[in-house]
Amino acid sequence: MFIQTESTPNPATLKFLPGQTVLEMGTADFPTAEAGEKSPLAQRLFAVEGVTGVFFGTDFVTVTKDDSADWDHLKPAILGAIMEHFQSGAPVMADGADQSGGHAQHDGEDGEIVNQIKELLDTRVRPAVAQDGGDITFHGFDRGVVYLHMQGACAGCPSSTLTLKMGIENLLRHYIPEVSEVRPVAV
Repeated sequence: MFIQTESTPNPATLKFLPGQTVLEMGTADFPTAEAGEKSPLAQRLFAVEGVTGVFFGTDFVTVTKDDSADWDHLKPAILGAIMEHFQSGAPVMADGADQSGGHAQHDGEDGEIVNQIKELLDTRVRPAVAQDGGDITFHGFDRGVVYLHMQGACAGCPSSTLTLKMGIENLLRHYIPEVSEVRPVAV
């Protein structure tokens, strides 16, 4: 098994490509070791000292480290954990674990606007941020403000504010006049 690694715009996060499917669909975000209890693979990764976050896409695993850890020391242990997991035949997610990784539901009078926002996120934004090892999902819409949840490499990335304001906000405002601002939200 050959696992490729890619850097991300977030220096605390690396993207690992195992060359096979990680999740059939959607994403799974584990910002803490406790959240990782739903995934045997996440548990293995959190067992590596210095790992503070794990995120799964369809064909990649993104790992975030704490500031005191060094990639030169962490990377071999992470590669070993990923390799061991896939060779063991264990599932990536535990049975019954929710891995929606999608947008929040929105009921109310702004349903049409919210559907347009989600469509633009799915077609224009999410594929691009997946290339960087992360995901951005819809969290809410209230009085012109779109609330987005940043996951994986996007969470805590130094350029995430610029991405939100200059990229996503401009895109949404261009296509949907009712949008006035985009803000990140922690879940």
